Amino acid sequence: MPELSQETERRAAVVPFGLAEVTGPSMVPTLHHGDRLLVQYGARVRPGDVVVLRHPFQQDLLVVKRAAERREGGWWVLGDNAYAGGDSTDYGTVPEELVLGKVWLRYRPRKEGQRSPLALARWALSAARPVFTDRSASRRLRAR
Repeated sequence: MPELSQETERRAAVVPFGLAEVTGPSMVPTLHHGDRLLVQYGARVRPGDVVVLRHPFQQDLLVVKRAAERREGGWWVLGDNAYAGGDSTDYGTVPEELVLGKVWLRYRPRKEGQRSPLALARWALSAARPVFTDRSASRRLRAR
């Protein structure tokens, strides 16, 4: 995920929405590498929401995960891809102040090879989708 500058953080206080880009496979199948996200900074987070947060040990690194549940000390976050790692199973509970915002929309950019009318139509129908709250992450947490 891209790093937020101080200017971006100041602007987030005035304009609560921003864009982010997904890198890596930790949120597959919900999000894929290269997806663009519409993020509402400072939004109220509930269990099951996809959130953008600062990595607890590398705070210049932004991470996209699913907020599984509230615990003492913050949020327990999980990736939708259980095999990718890099979530609370590795670094524990994420403090509330490191959770920056909630993801509302996912946009998949068009691939260069999509030139046929059928490929363009399929892209147009699936390019922008809302990111819904999914409580399956909480169920997976209890199963571990």
